[in-house]
Amino acid sequence: MKKFSFLLVLFSASVIAQTNTEVYLFDLKKTDNGYTLVNKKNISQNKGYDSQPHFYDNHILLFSSSRNDQTDIAKYDIKTGKKVFINSTPKGGEYSPQRIPKSDDVSAVRLDDSGLQRFYRYSIENGESKELIRSLKVAYPFWFNEKIVVSSIIGKGTLDLVISDLKHKTNFTIQKNIGRSIHRIPNTNKVSYISKKNENWEVRSLDVGNLRTAKIADLDGKYEDICWLSDGSVLQAKKNQILRFDPKSSKEWEVFFTIDDSEIQNISRIIVSPDGTMISIVGEESPRFVVQKQLDAYNNRDIDAFVKVFAKDVKVYSYPNKLLYKGRDGMRKRYAAFFKNTKDLHCKIIKRVEKGNYVIDEELVTANGKKINAVAIYEVKDGKIITVTFL
Repeated sequence: MKKFSFLLVLFSASVIAQTNTEVYLFDLKKTDNGYTLVNKKNISQNKGYDSQPHFYDNHILLFSSSRNDQTDIAKYDIKTGKKVFINSTPKGGEYSPQRIPKSDDVSAVRLDDSGLQRFYRYSIENGESKELIRSLKVAYPFWFNEKIVVSSIIGKGTLDLVISDLKHKTNFTIQKNIGRSIHRIPNTNKVSYISKKNENWEVRSLDVGNLRTAKIADLDGKYEDICWLSDGSVLQAKKNQILRFDPKSSKEWEVFFTIDDSEIQNISRIIVSPDGTMISIVGEESPRFVVQKQLDAYNNRDIDAFVKVFAKDVKVYSYPNKLLYKGRDGMRKRYAAFFKNTKDLHCKIIKRVEKGNYVIDEELVTANGKKINAVAIYEVKDGKIITVTFL
């Protein structure tokens, strides 16, 4: 795995916390009762970090995607389903890709292995890059137009809201302690951002012309990923739901859509296509999905795939709290020979219960001609199994 610096912890804690994230694409359909999300597609289909989707246009979606122990800019063709990478940075990684206005090129934040973090322009054709802002550690940029960038930049212990004039090479700080979501408010000269100055996080507006800010709404909890619909309402990601707030009429956030899918939990990074017909979200693998992966590897007697599902310091207990062993190495030693020598090995799930980050499996295990009943409690965090308790 690539070593991440403290800068990246500030810049994108989710790169570390969401080790197995995927980018999904839905059709956004208007109904008599509002909207619905249909035709789910996992467009990243990749182990590791996939996040920060951005619609290049109504036909192309950009996102950051890990490959070969680095993170590059992926370009996904919505019509054909083809994914290609537009760059390769062996000693660094790219995040927050966006199309530059009045240009075919894209921008991204590059984090080098050395810890250097800068904002670059990339050719959509060959990936050649050019540094755009040298004086700031840009974390989450938003192009207001081809000359003005409104960014969440790394300050002294916080992320700060800064307007950068690329033509005159000036930077002006608007507010300290903000979040990562910056978006244009439809049909206005304003952008929205997340203020974390108060106990209740807020969605606020910034008028780019006169630099005035105003409160739009309190967020529903400390969840900071938002985007806007063309009707002027704002969407917020919260766990497995997308909430909606209309500044003109809403008194509180209402449920816009619930993702009832065992594959997806903890929605983040939501964005709507320019024509309003599609929405892309980022989601973590659910605990049930993670546990199922280890079961499949177990039944396939694939020791490498099996141990990868577990955290490096996984703890295995006998109920209630007797530690049997700790770590992937100990797990590999116990299971490698067992997988190799047990040709009839198979585990059948009799019943599965999922509660929060825990999955409880009642199992019937076949091994060497014998059948054994067992119960296993799995605790999942950040896409990995961190504890297993056998009853």
